[in-house]
Order: sequence, then structure tokens, then C-alpha cells
Amino acid sequence: MAMATCNPTVHSSFTMAHTSSVHPQDPSSLLSFRPIAASSTANIFSLCHPLILQRRGGRSTNWVDLKFGRECRDHLVVAALAAEIEVAEVVEENEEEGNGGTATSALPKIKKGKAALPLKRDRTRSKRFLEIQKLRETKMEYDLKTAISLLKQTSSTKFAETAEAHFRLNIDPKYNDQQLRATVNLPKGTGQTVKVAVLTQGEKFDEAKNAGADLVGGEDLIEQIKGGFMEFDKLIASPDMMPKVASLGKLLGPRGLMPNPKAGTVTTNIPQAIAEFKQGKVEYRADKTGIVHLPFGKADFSEDDLLVNLLSAIKSVEANKPTGAKGVYWKSAHICSSMGPSIRLNIREMLDYKIPSSNA
Repeated sequence: MAMATCNPTVHSSFTMAHTSSVHPQDPSSLLSFRPIAASSTANIFSLCHPLILQRRGGRSTNWVDLKFGRECRDHLVVAALAAEIEVAEVVEENEEEGNGGTATSALPKIKKGKAALPLKRDRTRSKRFLEIQKLRETKMEYDLKTAISLLKQTSSTKFAETAEAHFRLNIDPKYNDQQLRATVNLPKGTGQTVKVAVLTQGEKFDEAKNAGADLVGGEDLIEQIKGGFMEFDKLIASPDMMPKVASLGKLLGPRGLMPNPKAGTVTTNIPQAIAEFKQGKVEYRADKTGIVHLPFGKADFSEDDLLVNLLSAIKSVEANKPTGAKGVYWKSAHICSSMGPSIRLNIREMLDYKIPSSNA
């Protein structure tokens, strides 16, 4: 069969795949095209560079070299370009329809828990808070005496607010050697009335009553707690009662009331434990983000009393530093009243502060 010998220049080439399932007169459906790499010095539709036919589908095929005449070749080039443009338009339309359908059918996810709370920038503050917030500068670090003075000024509610300390530490409590849980005795008390319940039996039953415990019981008190009775602030237990108290873990654990030796609530010296908690012993622990939150008095305390209590809390946190804590232990420290803005402390001055002998 005779072949044409003309050698026109074409800037792109196409791969054609044969199919027998469509009408033979429709070149766009008969052939599928994709560009292949072409050398700038080579003429694709030439006598030396034939067209390549490939059967549709993933099966292995035999490659055949064909050569077309000029007229036939020109028609194929035009049909190939038209088919390529049409296929591209169809693909774009399908993508737009797919994206549009997904966007209209997808419903917004309902936020739950903390994610449902408004963002900090969207929260509205009361006029009282906005006024007292002007008393301190946001990013300024204060010394202890100035900070406590500001705390008392920002306490402007009708009730006695609690003075709170918040220490951000360089620890990760998910590791056992970086957990922090301890107690501190506040010399000037907490300003709160603490209701103490005691779980014990035998001779220590009368000792607990004489020491000033508000509630004393054994198995009967355990059954009341299982029934939902929680009218106490601290629960102290003797070691011989702990096997029975273990069944209360799911009820007392989330509330922070489960007796624990580290917290001083599992002890053989029950009268001493009752006296300490009544006088102002506070238990604290680092949360999962490594922050310690603890109260150190009431806003109506004198500045000297608040200073003494705060220094006791700082020394306790420093003394109970976890063995796994590396690098800088203190990241930041703030104090505030329960309804007031936070006041940032100067950490270096805070750790080096010495209590005057007249205030001790």
C-alpha cells in the first residue's frame, strides 16, 4: 500500500486508542487522546514517526505502526484537537457539579463541650470588669506586694472573693515522673469553713469525733455516699478502711474527694489531719496542661496575710518539684480574685522574695 511522503511540522502528538463499542463515524468517541513528550527537533507526524494506536482498557495490547496520507492526517489532527477540548470541558463541568453537590449537601458539624463556647474575642464583659481591668497593665509583670495590692483593688463585688494563684509549670503530667500533687499549710487560713468527714472504725471512731470531725462513720457512711450523699469538703480515711473505700473511686475521684496518702487524707493520726484541714491545709495538683490552681485566702484578708499565704504556696510548689522536670521550671505566675482580671507576677522577684520578720 502506497504511503504519503510529506513531512509537516506539528507541535504536539497524540496517543489514540481504538474501541469497537461506539459508532465509527464519531471520531471524538472513537479515539481518546493524551499528549506525549515530543522533541523540539522531531516532526511527529512524519514518515519516521508514526501514530500509535492503543486498545482501550487495562489489558496488554500490541503496538502497530501506521502511516497516513496528508488529507487523512489533517482530518485526524483536527478531530483530535476537538475531542481533547471537549473532554476537558466535560471533566471541568463534572468537577464543578461534584464540588457544588458536596458543598450543598454537607451540613455543618455541631460543636460540643468547650468547642461550643464563644471565642475569647467574641465574649462580652460586664461594665464592672471593664472598669477594674484598667487598673492594671496587661503585659506588665508586678512584684508581690504591688500585685496583692492590685488584687484587693480589683475585688469590687458584694461578697468576699477568693484570692487565687495560677502557676504554669514546665511539666507534662502524662509522664509519671512529671506529676505534681501535694498539700500546703496556709498560716493565715483559707477563710472558708471546711466540713470534714472521716471513715474509720473501732477506737479511732471516738478520736475523730473528739477532734472536731463533722461526720464520722464506717460502712454506713460508705453506703450513704454510694446513694449520692456528698455534703462534705474533705474525706479522711484510716488505712484499714481503704479496701472498702476503693468501691467509691468512680464517685469521689472526679470530685477530688478520694482519700489519698499524698494528699494527707489517708493517715493513722486522724486528729492531726482534721486539725490541719480545719486550720487551712490546701491540696493542689497540676492539671493536664501543667498548670497549678490553688486558693490562698480571701480578698478581704489584710495584704500581709495574703502575702504570707502566697509565699507559703510558692515555696511548696518549688519544694515539690517533680524529678522529671527539666529546664526552666516556672513558666508564668498569675494571681487574681475569683471575679477579677489576672495580674502577672515577676517570677525572679517572686522566688527571691524574703518575708519580713515582722510579718512572719
